[in-house]
Amino acid sequence: MKHILNTFLLIVLFTACKPTSMVITSKKENLTKSEKRKNIRLIEQIVDTATENIGVKYKYGGTTKSGFDCSGLTYTIFNSYNIPLPHSSYEQSKVGVIVNRDPEHAKKGDLIFFKTNGKSQINHVGMVIEVTDDEIKFIHSSTSKGVIISSTKEPYYQRTFVQLNRIL
Repeated sequence: MKHILNTFLLIVLFTACKPTSMVITSKKENLTKSEKRKNIRLIEQIVDTATENIGVKYKYGGTTKSGFDCSGLTYTIFNSYNIPLPHSSYEQSKVGVIVNRDPEHAKKGDLIFFKTNGKSQINHVGMVIEVTDDEIKFIHSSTSKGVIISSTKEPYYQRTFVQLNRIL
């Protein structure tokens, strides 16, 4: 009897523990026209909100207009629209659907990730705000200039760009 009770408790324990992070493994592509329009409007609002922060200084761990770090900017913007993201560029790189890095696959509102510290782990994030044939423009918080718009055509970002994630 004691063995059955212990087994039952183990089953309850393991079934009660579930991951709390939001990881999307596939993207629903069959949206109605109305859903697509709502999604486009939401992305525009998110981008507008992000660009309102241009010029805000960099602050390590920052999530307010007094200062943002790179992941704090994306965390704050998306959370203001009830879209939860973790507050770490590496953890954010695990959310959403990874899409092809080519500009033709990037869309406004995607998160763009970089490895800027010479290591193998993602450590910088921005948000795509414009895409042309061969260029992705993104907003991010740089340590030296605060919240700015940069481009994948800039040699530094061209060299360190590693991933795009679609959140919406």
